[in-house]
Parts: sequence; C-alpha cells; structure tokens
Amino acid sequence: MSELHEILGIRHPILLGAFGGLSSVALTAAVSEAGGLGAYGLYGYDGARIRSTAAALREATDKPFALNIWLPTGDEVPPGPQHAVFAQALEPFYEAVDVPVPPRPERYLPTLDEQLDAIWDAAPAALSVVYGVPSAELVEGAHRRGIRVIGTATTVAEAVALEAGGVDVVIASGAEAAGHRVSFLRAAEESLVGTFALVPQVADAVSIPVVAAGGVADRRGVAAALALGASGVQVGTAFLATQESAANDAHRAAIRATAADESVLTRAMSGRLARGARNRTVRAIEASGTIAPFPVQNWLTGRFRAAAGEQNLGELQSLWLGQAAPLAQFDTADEVFAELVAGV
Repeated sequence: MSELHEILGIRHPILLGAFGGLSSVALTAAVSEAGGLGAYGLYGYDGARIRSTAAALREATDKPFALNIWLPTGDEVPPGPQHAVFAQALEPFYEAVDVPVPPRPERYLPTLDEQLDAIWDAAPAALSVVYGVPSAELVEGAHRRGIRVIGTATTVAEAVALEAGGVDVVIASGAEAAGHRVSFLRAAEESLVGTFALVPQVADAVSIPVVAAGGVADRRGVAAALALGASGVQVGTAFLATQESAANDAHRAAIRATAADESVLTRAMSGRLARGARNRTVRAIEASGTIAPFPVQNWLTGRFRAAAGEQNLGELQSLWLGQAAPLAQFDTADEVFAELVAGV
C-alpha cells in the first residue's frame, strides 16, 4: 500500500475535487464508497451548516472523506458603504431571475474559527485547504484529532511552503483546472503553470505525497500523472458532470459543450480568478468594467446565481469547468471512478 493510501485510508489514489457551492452528499459518498477520497466544499458554510452536512455524510458513508475550506488571505473586504454601488451594477441580473437586489449583510463569510470548531466536531479523515499555508495551530489541532491536512499549490514554491507548514499531502493544481486559481505567494495571473509541467517539479521538490489536479478526466490522465511522480489524482469536472453532483442540467450541458480552448479565466463572478465557461453574464460583467473585490462580488453574484441555478438558467450561473471538460463523458460517479482506476 502506497504512502498516500496509508495517509488517507483509501484503496485507490483518486480524490474528488471539492466544489464550493456545488458539492453534494451523494457525490462525496459515492467516491468514498468506491474507494477514493470523497470531498465536500464548505465555502461560506457557518458552523451549524457544517455540522448538519457532516452528519449527512456520516449517514451516507462510513468511509474516509475530506472537508474543504478557504483560508483567509487578509485582503477580504468587509461589508461597507460601497456594497450598494456594486449591488446596483448587478441589478439587471437580479431582474432576470426575478429576485430583489439584496441589502448589505452583517458579514459576507463565517469566521475561520467558527468553521474549524464545527470541523473538529465532525472529525473528517482529512481537511483540505486552499489559498495559503495553514497555521501551525490549525495543523496541530487537526493532527491531534487524527485529521490529515491537505494543502493546495499552484507553483513549486507554494508546494515547498506547504510542506514546511506541516501538511500531509500537497495537491499540485495546474492552470487547466476548473474553478478558482488558489495561488497565494504570487498573483494568480503570475502562477499559471500547466499540470504536467507542475507535477514532476513539485514531486522533485517535496517529500510528501503529491496529487495531480487539472486536466485529468480519464485513465490516460491518471497514468500520465502517476508516470510524472504523482501519488494520485484529484478530479473535478468529470465528476461534476455526473448525476450525483449538485450541478444542474444547464451546467452539465456546458461541461460537455465547452471546448478546451473556450474556457476562460475570469474575475467576473467572484472577484478572484477562476476558470469556467464564458457565458452571457461573464461577458457582460467583464464589459461593464465594474467588478467588486472578493468576497463582495462573490456574495452579490451568488444571490442571483442561486436563483438561476434553480431555474436552470445557465447563462446566469457560474459554469465552472476545466480544460478537460470535453473528456467528461460519463453520467454516473461509479462510471467515472471505474474509468480513472483503469489508469492506475
């Protein structure tokens, strides 16, 4: 059994990507039950919601799973007078889904301490973090409770920093990957290293297990990642296209219809750089020249995106997907998992 298997308690070196806002108990449990590491993204979840989600996961599977959080970077903008200005700029999108423009909230995000208190109670097999190196206190707290810590790097320097910070596993996330570019040592635009250039360099630079993420959607990607020194792979888009995910039909259709050279990196939806389909909303927000800083933009667009999701209006959603989206050909999580395992 490899070191990655031993550390995470899994049978196969397949990790599910953690989707902020698109994770589902069904998909997380399906990957864990198949012998991989299911994962659930907790972006924006308060303590009560984390506890209820963890309880649902425990009911769905007794196998290891990971919970994922975003670390504060220190530049998050709190609610202030500018909220109304940024909200007004997005009014046409609220009108399109027939919901009112939301007033300024007391906070955009729960505190890290609130999330960690609930995660310690949940005691998942692993805690994965993005946007930085977890504090020594966080790592110690996790290890004391038998929780492994997984960090995410977009450059070799970030991977080295994560290992020095005590994480157990590092995910090498290439520029092909769906969703947010979670760079933290340099700007995301200056950290766009492709997966298959990044993985072997990270594997050479650190002694902890490396997991390849970005551009992996079938057995060929798995075999390539392992050949380059990865101990496993993390897969997002291929699983996001399955019926077990929280994506709706419009999102699944976008995954299968977006060519590798048609996905884009944009700050339009959240204020941070992320990869997805360039739909009407992305084009309009980019053309407006008005994008609020994070997390203001993410909170504001999230209110109409949620309504658009319920109405299956893909042109008003965040259609996160990676450059390997055309390879996402399977309808169920078990089918995707079987295809990936064939590359081990």
